[in-house]
Amino acid sequence: MITPFFSPNIGGVETHLDDLCEYLRKRGHQVFVVTYRPLTTRTKAPRFERKRNLEIHRINWFGYNLFHRLELYPLLEFVYLTPMLLLYSLSFLAKRRNEVDVIHAHGINAAFVTKALAGLFRKKAVVSIHAIYDLPKRPMLARLMKLTLFSFDVVLTLAIRSKMELIGIGIDRQKISVFTYWVDQGIFKPLDKMECKEKLGVEERFVVLFVGRLLEIKGVEVLIQAAKRLYNTRDILFIFVGDGPLEGEVKMASNDNENIIYAGRVGNKELSIYYNCADVVVVPSLYEEGFGRVILEALSCGTPVIASNKGGIPEALDDSVGILLEPKADEISHTIESLYKHTEKLENLRRNCRVYAEKRFGELNAKAIEEAYWR
Repeated sequence: MITPFFSPNIGGVETHLDDLCEYLRKRGHQVFVVTYRPLTTRTKAPRFERKRNLEIHRINWFGYNLFHRLELYPLLEFVYLTPMLLLYSLSFLAKRRNEVDVIHAHGINAAFVTKALAGLFRKKAVVSIHAIYDLPKRPMLARLMKLTLFSFDVVLTLAIRSKMELIGIGIDRQKISVFTYWVDQGIFKPLDKMECKEKLGVEERFVVLFVGRLLEIKGVEVLIQAAKRLYNTRDILFIFVGDGPLEGEVKMASNDNENIIYAGRVGNKELSIYYNCADVVVVPSLYEEGFGRVILEALSCGTPVIASNKGGIPEALDDSVGILLEPKADEISHTIESLYKHTEKLENLRRNCRVYAEKRFGELNAKAIEEAYWR
């Protein structure tokens, strides 16, 4: 696997890759990961890790959070992420070529690297596209993606919308398969809500939870504004979990507003307590989100979701378990207040969440990726 981002970076893709590596290890596959040391979090990680059937090779690189500042400039982002990933992967394959059957790229930068190496070393090439790029509005990126992806054996997309935009730029539809994230439903499961609220010291509060990277495009500032609008409704409490460039802003909002708490970075096992403590989870993304892994985790814990009607999110969520809306502070605050006042509606949503998640987001989804390696 070649990917710019891997744990302990925070994000849905990083967590997905942890799950995928674990699944493949259990299935007896040998997995090598070539990636960078964390670029979007200050958490440290070893340059090399080995577990049974898994090796992780991390490249030292510069620029904590530089990636997020370059997202608006695709060419600069490409120059920042791609050359060293290519050189290191080339060196790795030159030494270990006989141990590798398939190169699996994650994202367009890794796809460019894989395109070059798969041809050079005559390896099967698979790519996972985890984002929706809105390609009709980005013709230069569309041309680059077509040039990069046309030679892949299999293209995996996280959403039907992503598949359609790739078909729209000329990628052979027969090469494209849609996959869906999954979560460990032994970790993310319903727990006693009152006990979870007591553990976190938020008894008798209506808890609104945000989980994710603290970025502008994730709607963090919009949700802060929604929280401020509900300041006088003292029973409604907003908890932010995660880290990122807007950490200082969230801390400041927490210091200035009694109804906002910043919890920082939280591990998966403890994160389940937060999901169960919450009455509703909000995913206020301002961009075309690929799918929204937080949604899967929340629903698996039995917690309804309010989310942006953007990108692949409508493919993850329907009105039996959540509410889709435009990510505006007024709409979010109004919807939260409505669920707070109309507990029967919230309870109807809650009742459906776990069953919905079990049907759609279990480990069985991993087979679509494993099968791609043999196609």
